[in-house]
Amino acid sequence: MPRVTRQHTVAHHLVQGGLIDLKLTEAAQKKDQPGLYRADGFSVRSYRAPDGTLLTVAGAYGPDWVMTRAEIRHRLQQPYIRYTVTDDAPGIADHEQLVRWATAEELRARRREAAARQAPVLALIRHQEREQDAADAGQSALF
Repeated sequence: MPRVTRQHTVAHHLVQGGLIDLKLTEAAQKKDQPGLYRADGFSVRSYRAPDGTLLTVAGAYGPDWVMTRAEIRHRLQQPYIRYTVTDDAPGIADHEQLVRWATAEELRARRREAAARQAPVLALIRHQEREQDAADAGQSALF
C-alpha cells in the first residue's frame, strides 16, 4: 500500500526545481486542454487510489506541456526527493502523471541504473588518472 502524497509537498518540490505553479482548480485541470495556457507550468490535485490511499496528480500545462511533463518526472524522481511518477492510472489524462512515494526496491534499481550509466565515464577517469600518475612518477626523476 503506497504512502499518502500531499499536494503541497509535491508542488513545493516542483517550484524548488524551477517550475511555475499555475494553481488551477480541479475543474480546470479535468477539462483536459493543457495547450490553452500561455505559460508553461504545472498544477496538482488529489487522486484516490483503488486501495483508498490519497495520492497526487501533477499536470503539465502551456504551449510546451510535453517538455513540462518530462521536467516534472525528472524532478520528482531525483534520489533526494524519492517519488515515483507514473502515467498508467485510470482517470489520468495524457498531460497528467500520478505521483507516489518510491519503494525501497525502486530506489535501489535507480541507483543501480545510475551506476551502470556512470561506469564507462568513471573507468575512463580512473584510466586517465593512472596514466597521469605514471607520467608524473617518470618525470619526477628528471627534476
